Amino acid sequence: MSLITPLDPGSSRKRTAAQPAIDVRQSVHTTLFGRIASAVASSCGSVHGVNEDAHSMLDRSAALYVVADGVGGGAMAAMASRRLVAHLHSALEVDGIAADTVCQAMLDADRAIADSIAQLTDSPGAATVALCAPVNVLASKWLIAWVGDCRVYRLGAGTAQTLQSLTVDDTFEHLNETPPPGSSPDDPARMVGNGAVVRPNVALTEMAPGDLLVACSDGVHKHVRHEEWNRVLKSSQALSQRCEDLIGVARANGSTDDATVLLVQRGGVGVPRLPWGRRRDSDGPDTRSPEGAR
Repeated sequence: MSLITPLDPGSSRKRTAAQPAIDVRQSVHTTLFGRIASAVASSCGSVHGVNEDAHSMLDRSAALYVVADGVGGGAMAAMASRRLVAHLHSALEVDGIAADTVCQAMLDADRAIADSIAQLTDSPGAATVALCAPVNVLASKWLIAWVGDCRVYRLGAGTAQTLQSLTVDDTFEHLNETPPPGSSPDDPARMVGNGAVVRPNVALTEMAPGDLLVACSDGVHKHVRHEEWNRVLKSSQALSQRCEDLIGVARANGSTDDATVLLVQRGGVGVPRLPWGRRRDSDGPDTRSPEGAR
């Protein structure tokens, strides 16, 4: 049982000032056992004519959160990232969240994206991706999956907690592979959409009430320092504002790439006390039944 409650249904905020427009969305996913608040912000960089990042719209019935970064340039990169996000939602909202279903959905998306692009052009198109979703009803355990250099971080709710990276970039350097001519060791060696993925990375993480998950593209994480992450994420601002602020920090630090950041926060467990679950008072009526409540 779940309900998506968009805080700004069917719309998004866009800045129209001289700085790049930032598309911002937010929602609350509620269940019998609590709530999951989420927000996402995305901005086209100055080096692309179109935003090649894509992300979950936060208006679906499933608690599934995806950020994808198009690779290859131009319309094909944008197509790859958007189709990847759409494919993952379509597949996993039917098959459910588990390591095997997520890996299979990624591999199916790889073939589907390649086929779609091949029908239009010989130009390349692929995407890196990060995904997170709860795997139990309390949302206390989450599955994290990624391909390439999109990242997922976790920030514990305690004031002494600091940002922890849950992913390791699939770069040529990390995988001990030689990059092709014109590429850097820091470039992603694994992508979805061009056959450059064998098995996606999958991990599990615990989430206590108040904990934050952060999924983002490299247009953000390459340009935000550790202390800046902690300062923005620990602020009292709404999640949507924190997303915008992180993109602002990345831009101020020189990011010209497309930038997307998605925040997910697990709320407290709020199971209601039902009338028949009350304790009987030793000197009062039995409140466990309608008769005793009279």
